[in-house]
Amino acid sequence: MRETERVRKAEAIREEGSSGDAIEHLFRDEARSLWRALVAFTGGRREVAEDAMAEAFARALRFADGIRDPRAYVYATAFRLAAQDLRRERRDGAEIMPPESEQAPEADEVMIALRKLSTNQRATVVLHYYVDLSVREVSRVLGITPATVKVHLFRARGRLRALLGDEEETDG
Repeated sequence: MRETERVRKAEAIREEGSSGDAIEHLFRDEARSLWRALVAFTGGRREVAEDAMAEAFARALRFADGIRDPRAYVYATAFRLAAQDLRRERRDGAEIMPPESEQAPEADEVMIALRKLSTNQRATVVLHYYVDLSVREVSRVLGITPATVKVHLFRARGRLRALLGDEEETDG
């Protein structure tokens, strides 16, 4: 869904009824996408993704009347909460084992490589390439400038290329 479609949908939700209704509508439309993005962001840590998503929607319901852009608020809150949980685990010295995966081995390699990116780089990559947000939308969700988003994406692509290897092949 492109940005103009999202804006029209958000405006329709606002006109539709109460702020709580808008959050409920957002949950129906975005919960699955947000959860998958959080799983990618957390390196496959499903429990962290679930907790962050649940808390983000709970906060959105609690503060619904004061939220101008519910989608940006929920995404930003969920990513921030997930990042806090990951930092807390790292600080407490908890050994973070990679989750058991039913994915292809290549997907596991990508998850491991994503975990090695900085929090901001990982968030921009997941939001831009996985959730398919524009640079402007990513900047709004993360509360950073579009130029900063571009820098994080540039550096993340370079780091991922180094971690995963440059697999470009020529058909010759």
